[in-house]
Amino acid sequence: MGIWDKLKGELIDIVQWLDDTRDTLAYRFERYNNEIKNGAQLVVREGQAAVFVREGKIADVFAPGTYTLDTKALPILSTILGWKYGFESPFKAEVYFVSTRVFTDRKWGTRNPIMLRDPEFGVVRLRAFGNSSYRCSDPATLVRTLVGTDGRLTLDELGDQLRDLLVARFTDALGEAKIAAIDLAGHQDEIAQMLRGRISADFAQYGLEIVSLTIENVSLPPEVEAAMDKRTSMGVIGNMAQYQQYQTAIAIEAAAKNPGGIAGVGAGLGAGFAVANSMAGAMSGAAAGMGAAPAPGVAPPHGASPPQGASPPPLPGAAALFVAIGGQQVGPVTPQQLQTYIASGQLTPTTLVWKQGLPAWTPASTIAETSSLFPPAGPMPPPLPK
Repeated sequence: MGIWDKLKGELIDIVQWLDDTRDTLAYRFERYNNEIKNGAQLVVREGQAAVFVREGKIADVFAPGTYTLDTKALPILSTILGWKYGFESPFKAEVYFVSTRVFTDRKWGTRNPIMLRDPEFGVVRLRAFGNSSYRCSDPATLVRTLVGTDGRLTLDELGDQLRDLLVARFTDALGEAKIAAIDLAGHQDEIAQMLRGRISADFAQYGLEIVSLTIENVSLPPEVEAAMDKRTSMGVIGNMAQYQQYQTAIAIEAAAKNPGGIAGVGAGLGAGFAVANSMAGAMSGAAAGMGAAPAPGVAPPHGASPPQGASPPPLPGAAALFVAIGGQQVGPVTPQQLQTYIASGQLTPTTLVWKQGLPAWTPASTIAETSSLFPPAGPMPPPLPK
């Protein structure tokens, strides 16, 4: 320090701290050789406290206000220095200004997931994030426990330590609460209040006070959240049949707007319905057990009968037969169905039928598959006598 700094220190008779930062918790007032003139003015602004330290021991603490530094204003320091009748020469003391304002928006969160046993999901890993605000409630304790000989104490220096304290107490509070992970959102305020009560004693040992504490989010691992999203989607869809009808209507509407129109997607829709029907048939066959119909192209075992309500496939080499019933094409039909149609009068010798290889629809009496099913015609009646 140069001679001008020395002279400047002797001329300064106002002890004050103008904080131009937003993260300083404590600041040591710099004077040449720590000398303060008799009768100097001490200015402590709102949101501050001044702590005088002499030979490593805390002497006097000043709340906001303006003070003249003499034996009346410094009773403890005067006793330490042995001033009985006042003093005229400068005295040596360190002055620490402590910020007592509320420091807001102090984020906290879990670095690693918290392992918990959940009644619904079993063992789960949870992460939590929140916000807090705190202030210095005991400047002397703060200087004694945290400042030491440091000329400036910032929030960043305490950030990790305070956050670790919060996470440790949060883990303990969450474990004792025994609340299912899916229900934590409805109990975040209660857990935050429990956490604040437990962390207060930890902060008080440093002269700090928790003003507010909130839990913003408690989240599950991404893979668990993805499974929950799928489950929620299924619940939203509800009736699968109605949803399929809705999707089909949307597809037809979109196809009508395309250059190919509905014809362009008809084959795709037909294939989709065929696959769905095949899957339904396969599940029905599995439910029927040993009575399931044989695969196409495989003859049924001797003595086996088709399942109730199922139509067996045509025998190998047999052509599929179609019948015109009531002006509608029906088929392929089985021999049992042909008998039913004949018995009901829907199938007669003149009913049109068709199979692979025929050039056109033809009467049922003209092909072997159906002509043999009708009773033979009786003899012609004799001619009437003339």
